[in-house]
Amino acid sequence: MAPHTLSWICVSFLVLLASSSCIASRGARAPKTADPTKGFKAVSLDESNFELQRPYDEASGSRYSFDGTVRKLWVLSSDMPHTRQSHTSPRTKIRMAGYDYNSGVWQFEGHGYVPAGTSGVSIMQVFGGSETATTLMLHVIDGALRYYDRQLVEDNIYNRWFKLNVVHDVEASMLTVFIDGKEKLHVSGRGGELHYFKFGVYAHNHDSSFMESRWKGVRILNKD
Repeated sequence: MAPHTLSWICVSFLVLLASSSCIASRGARAPKTADPTKGFKAVSLDESNFELQRPYDEASGSRYSFDGTVRKLWVLSSDMPHTRQSHTSPRTKIRMAGYDYNSGVWQFEGHGYVPAGTSGVSIMQVFGGSETATTLMLHVIDGALRYYDRQLVEDNIYNRWFKLNVVHDVEASMLTVFIDGKEKLHVSGRGGELHYFKFGVYAHNHDSSFMESRWKGVRILNKD
């Protein structure tokens, strides 16, 4: 075989190999982000809708701050419950008041931040279930965001702002969770006759001594 023919074959093979690698790379790309709020309408919110729950023996300023943009909520594993009569674990949470629902399609949106070290804690929940108090909980366990303490939703959650969207279709009894516009979880609901959204920190199993989450841009949306 002539040398120039062999060279041409080698060059053609390298071009084909490079093209195949490029195509494979494009096919392996993560799906594009989407707008989970498309088709939804934001409801009107003011500070009266952000109902704070904190250890009953602590002033609000010792477990919560709001600078007009970022809401910071923290709690200690040694703290008291939110009422004297409660036997639940320590929490500093905001219950979204005024928009309880039992039908339709509703959505929570917010930008969250969890500092490293916070673990064994729920940072967001959809209240209301037939056999449990909630129909969805998102826990942070050792730096990962999980559906309750089970299925992984997002890894490496510490020390970064992430956009969280949770869509609850009541009639279909389905919940969908998006992180930064990407669908990460799609699960069945747990029944219940009344629902509302909560976010903050609520201690659970193997909780760290100090738990904190920060939030900004919190919205509630619904679909007619």
